[in-house]
Amino acid sequence: MSDERTLSRLVVVGASHRTSSETTRDRLIIAEEDLPGFLSAIRAAGFSDAVAMSTCARTEIFGLAPETETARAGAIAALSRLGGFDADEIEPQTYFHEAEDALRHLFRVSASLDSPVVGEPEVTGQFRDAVRIADAGNFLGPELNTIVQAANRTAKRVRSETTIGQRPVSMAACAVQVARDVQGDLSRVRAVLVTGGEMGELIADQMRDAGLSQLTVVARSRARAEISARRYACHFSALDELTGMLADADIVITSMGAGQHLFGTDNVSKALAARRRRPMLFLDAAIPSDVDPAVNDLDGAFAYSLDDLERIALEGRFQRDEAAAEAEAIIETEMREYLRAVAERDAVPVVSALRQHFERTRLNVLSDMGGDDPAVDEATRRLTNRLLHDPSETLRKLAAEDVGAGADAERLVRQLFGIAGKDDSMKE
Repeated sequence: MSDERTLSRLVVVGASHRTSSETTRDRLIIAEEDLPGFLSAIRAAGFSDAVAMSTCARTEIFGLAPETETARAGAIAALSRLGGFDADEIEPQTYFHEAEDALRHLFRVSASLDSPVVGEPEVTGQFRDAVRIADAGNFLGPELNTIVQAANRTAKRVRSETTIGQRPVSMAACAVQVARDVQGDLSRVRAVLVTGGEMGELIADQMRDAGLSQLTVVARSRARAEISARRYACHFSALDELTGMLADADIVITSMGAGQHLFGTDNVSKALAARRRRPMLFLDAAIPSDVDPAVNDLDGAFAYSLDDLERIALEGRFQRDEAAAEAEAIIETEMREYLRAVAERDAVPVVSALRQHFERTRLNVLSDMGGDDPAVDEATRRLTNRLLHDPSETLRKLAAEDVGAGADAERLVRQLFGIAGKDDSMKE
């Protein structure tokens, strides 16, 4: 199977922060131990090879399928069963990419250009973990693995050649410094992580590295909270228990992006009163914000948004935009290189067929002449190689520079010399 035809079978189906609500994404989360079973269902739905990636920002399936529309419908049906949705309820919240669009999407996801916080480093590891699980379950064949390796190579270039990966890390580091400024020794404070976004978990990671030991994870559902809490080996609670916990929280890290303020002047004022005005720090990593800006006006409350942390971490927003533009340029370069390599490899069969055609013709002529002179054999072999050198190189170059032109040239060569197509037997 040629790489060109492999690419035509590449499919991506998923629901992410760009297309679906957090409530929907919560219902689509797949625990790591459940991924093999889900992938089995995906294979039965029409995929020959597949990887499933499930994070707080997306649940996504990508793989190879002989019938892309069948695979799309099967993936949506699998997601419907996973979340307990009707198919017509979940489909509008999903996205579908195929062929080159699917390849570009995977490159952007692995390089963290499609994350809620662009450049967030954790998604690269999540991508690799998803691939590892698929590989362990024999859901990752060599064709899909070639695409995965290209995506990983692209992500590595983005992280090593641009500053985009430094931005979220520096923002999280700034959050730690702010927390120390407000609360002092982090080993002595209590924190609550209202999870829902990768940036919030990145800040919590940095806090843990800095000494934070008393952490409780809160999520929309207890199941979602439990999955996140396993990562930190900490306590967890559901969102409806948050109000009762607030008075004990010295630091609140929130990244739910609920679409309405989880923390306003009313509930924060009550918590501050119960704390006798001991300071509370809110690190709001949500998009849109979880914390009402008016909270910052309360005595004893300190609220920092992503923009606040970014202003501390960067000298102007243009640095982020510049890094993102550089990363997108790398994506496009890697796309061209991958497609060029695919086209060049795809030109090899016709080049080989052309040489075989000439070699058979040469040997037939020598046989008709009844000659077995080694000198004549060598002379005709050299002549054939020289005659074919330029056409062979031109075919490879055309295929590498212009896929359409390469395909047209291949058809013409096969027609001119009576060479059968890729999947046909030789007509001679």
